[in-house]
Amino acid sequence: MISFEEAYEKVMENTFSFGVEKTLLTHSRGRVLAEDVLADRDSPPFNRSTKDGITINYKAIEDGQKAFKIEGVIAAGTAKTQLKDSANCLEIMTGAVLPDNADTVVMYEDIEINDGVATLKKEVVKGQNIHRQGSDVKQGEVIIKKNTKITAAEIGILASVGKVEVSVKELPKITLISTGNELVAVHEKPLPHQIRGSNTLSLHALLETENIHAEHLHLDDEKESIKNNLRELFGENDVLMLSGGVSRGKFDYIPEVLDELGVEKVFHKVKQRPGKPFWFGLHKASKTIIFSFPGNPVSTFANYHVYFKDWLYKAMEIPAESKSAILMNEVENDSPLTLFVRVKLKTEAEKLHAFLISENGSGDLSSLAHTDGFIRLSPDKKKYEKGTVVPCILSRYN
Repeated sequence: MISFEEAYEKVMENTFSFGVEKTLLTHSRGRVLAEDVLADRDSPPFNRSTKDGITINYKAIEDGQKAFKIEGVIAAGTAKTQLKDSANCLEIMTGAVLPDNADTVVMYEDIEINDGVATLKKEVVKGQNIHRQGSDVKQGEVIIKKNTKITAAEIGILASVGKVEVSVKELPKITLISTGNELVAVHEKPLPHQIRGSNTLSLHALLETENIHAEHLHLDDEKESIKNNLRELFGENDVLMLSGGVSRGKFDYIPEVLDELGVEKVFHKVKQRPGKPFWFGLHKASKTIIFSFPGNPVSTFANYHVYFKDWLYKAMEIPAESKSAILMNEVENDSPLTLFVRVKLKTEAEKLHAFLISENGSGDLSSLAHTDGFIRLSPDKKKYEKGTVVPCILSRYN
């Protein structure tokens, strides 16, 4: 049995790229950019007015002028024009191109218009209310860096530079596998000795948040059937994610079957709770990674967030973000195990505060409805005082 730190390091050592593909801009939200995105022209692409009002040549003000005859109106989307007489003005709308021979914009609130003449009511600063060409971004500059996760904000930027298709990281192909004769489908009424299968559905929902659409397979506790089915999945998947069948029970065949199929065991069992029987390995011939989580619901849920999510982000080259929280309850860990303790989280003064929640072990699925994350407690530390800052893994809280 190895420590949590050793297990985490070994998982992170076994990451690889899934490749690159093109996708439509309209389908790219949540994906990870595989290229730097460059500005195809200056932004803004011209000197633009930031207000509705008039545009003038400031020299007229320096010469003592306060009233300006209106030559015409410039709407947004109109091609560049010219102020013909420096003693005059043009009405201009927000977003319109600043005309030649004009260098200042005065908003309507600061002028009075009568009989086609605009008179200034306030002091004017030369160059005011103009968004200068290239002041945001110059043509050829990187505007979104490679490995950025695409959100609604990036969608707008990508559209502005004409990216109809976007180069993104391919997502891993994953099959979720549940094991156990005691499991029945969600729509079935379980007998007294049975339970409805929930772990793979939780994992499916978690993967959906990463835009990964996983396949499902259920295997009964029959060794040859497990072996034959797993053999077929190698090569078709980047990841097999199993739930159950890795403990010491007489029908926990997964470790034995994986060994017989030539899967290299990286480790089995970690000094942690929940999730101690966690099995991790690699089928080198097909380059398939196997995450085999314990069957208890909280163990599966916690191990996904502790190991798989960080593994995925490293493989996708998404920058990792570590979190910490302030303990709002005193807690002890005098065991030799690293503990992942369920907490409710609250932000106060821009800091996360962690409140312990009531739970009944790793089989207590209902407690996850109240869980925002897990705090990590190191082994053999008898007491954590209230106010202690501890590592925190978010499962729901944003």
